[in-house]
Amino acid sequence: MSAPDLLNLEGVTVTFGGGIHKAPFVALEDLSLSIPTGAPEIIAVAGESGSGKTTLGRVILGLTKPVRGRVAFDGADIWATGAVHSRGYLRSVQAVFQDPFSVFNPFYPVEHLLRAPLKMFGIARGRAEQDERITTALRQVGLKPEQVVGRYPHQLSGGQRQRIVVARALMLRPRLIVADEPVSMIDASLRANVLENLRALRDEHGISILYITHDLATARQVSNRLYVLYRGRAVEIGAAGDVIGAPKHPYTQLLMSSIPRPDPDAPWPAEHVRKGEIGTSDRAACVFLDRCPHRMPICAKQPPDFMLGDGRAVSCYLYSDGRSETAAA
Repeated sequence: MSAPDLLNLEGVTVTFGGGIHKAPFVALEDLSLSIPTGAPEIIAVAGESGSGKTTLGRVILGLTKPVRGRVAFDGADIWATGAVHSRGYLRSVQAVFQDPFSVFNPFYPVEHLLRAPLKMFGIARGRAEQDERITTALRQVGLKPEQVVGRYPHQLSGGQRQRIVVARALMLRPRLIVADEPVSMIDASLRANVLENLRALRDEHGISILYITHDLATARQVSNRLYVLYRGRAVEIGAAGDVIGAPKHPYTQLLMSSIPRPDPDAPWPAEHVRKGEIGTSDRAACVFLDRCPHRMPICAKQPPDFMLGDGRAVSCYLYSDGRSETAAA
């Protein structure tokens, strides 16, 4: 019998608000995602603001409970078993957030952030062992302990603060890290260092990473697989290089065409997209219906995932000619 996936989401749906006269806002709808055990991966989740990326991260971290669906870690439903509140789960699934400054208490030096989880989880018994783990973790992310220990958050650069957060996660030896836009608020010159840290976590420490981003270039650079979200639904899933190199879904094509070109006189392909207001289509229809340049009458019905020959799943009727479906239309 094969080992269960490290993480498995099945049909996860998250809604917010709603009432007598107002339908709830759907942040995630029928989303399924899996991360295998034993073969660490970086899985990128991309999409524009409001697509559900951060909500997905919160679901995996146990901060948001789905209204439908199952979230399993090591084969056990984290909500049904109560594992979501256990120290074991909190240690196994760590987070690296977008704004590193918000993680720090400005009244304490940075080693306070590093020492606190060691005490909380009982990882290091004495101060000497704590210091050794802190020093090792800082060096593993390319920082010199003598240059950061003893300093306060405002005395460090954004790149240093972000790498300290990565070091904090690394000290706990997690099995999965949820990295939510980890390089969006730091200088371009420092992004390569943080991205290299993420790759090292996978390749040298065997840690899988869910990499949430709006930057397709970095997604292609570091990730194995890519999930493209739009209005809470996964519209295209596949190997990151394949999806970005030859996008199939009209929304993924829009994302790629929206990347600035070096020639200011070149036409902007995104101008050909319909000018409909985002989110005006009924959720019983394709979620991209209001903006799609290829809309057809059948698109009034939500498409299933069509499996293409390269192992890619695309939720679009443009690919319904003989391809296998993963769900009933």
